[in-house]
Amino acid sequence: MHVEAQAIKASQRKRSTLSNLWKYRALYFISLPGLIYFAIFKYVPLAGNVIAFQNYNIFRGVFKSPWVGWDHFKRMFDYADFHQILANTLLINLYDLLFGFTAPIVLALLLNEVRRTAFKRVIQTTIFMPHFLSWVIISGIFIGILSPSTGIINQVLAWIGMEPIYFMAKEQFTRSIIVVSGIWRDSGWGIIVYLAALAAINPNLYEAAEIDGANRWHQTIYITFPAILPTVTVLFLLNIGNFLDFGFERVYVFLNPLNNQTGQIFDTYIYEAGLRRGQFSYTTAVGLFKSVSGLALLVITNWLSKRATGNSLY
Repeated sequence: MHVEAQAIKASQRKRSTLSNLWKYRALYFISLPGLIYFAIFKYVPLAGNVIAFQNYNIFRGVFKSPWVGWDHFKRMFDYADFHQILANTLLINLYDLLFGFTAPIVLALLLNEVRRTAFKRVIQTTIFMPHFLSWVIISGIFIGILSPSTGIINQVLAWIGMEPIYFMAKEQFTRSIIVVSGIWRDSGWGIIVYLAALAAINPNLYEAAEIDGANRWHQTIYITFPAILPTVTVLFLLNIGNFLDFGFERVYVFLNPLNNQTGQIFDTYIYEAGLRRGQFSYTTAVGLFKSVSGLALLVITNWLSKRATGNSLY
């Protein structure tokens, strides 16, 4: 009887699933192009990670290249500059998470307090415009601003009697330049997301708080920020998922032989060793290490977020 009951329940679940698929067929049909895109360009290429365990030869192909096991991973950890590259990647991502992630939140909260709609739109548009510029243009702007001869910052320093500073040649400034340029370029995009979350807050909550004597600061702390906390949590977890995947072009455009020591990250190292030197198996191992580490960070932070706040990605 117990086996028959389980079979009946399984049959009912199957019919229910098929019924839901048919009921929402329009939604599934609309999502089909996106699913096909991810299948072809995201999941199928994962099979290429197998060359991390081979001495891959482009003429022999994946099936005939010799297997070497974990040799490339051992080589990666034995590489003299590996710890420096890892430290650079972690520090730049940490600075970007501390300042780059919080900047759109602060700016969105400040813009939310602006009562003149026209002024608010002008400020928002101005902040958002750099998002459409490529990193090549962004780097050109910052290199021009920081130029020791014609840059506006060094001209101000000369005006107050200080010696010019060659910012792009000083290793101590490399990470700050990379992070600040990213804040200037991408803060506007984050502001849009947070302003949309702020627009969904019930105005009656603010009116009730005013009646109870709460000022604007108290309303922000006890109403505004808790209301956007789920959005902040989801975006934070998404950023954690890309913690080691900072972006090749964002860093590479600022690198030169004088600041390479503190600016080299995994993405730029993979480009140098993989594409320019043809070490495909080795750099695939580096990329696989980076991806697995990012996945582990995401799973851990998602679990901690679910336990602490109840908000998570899954």
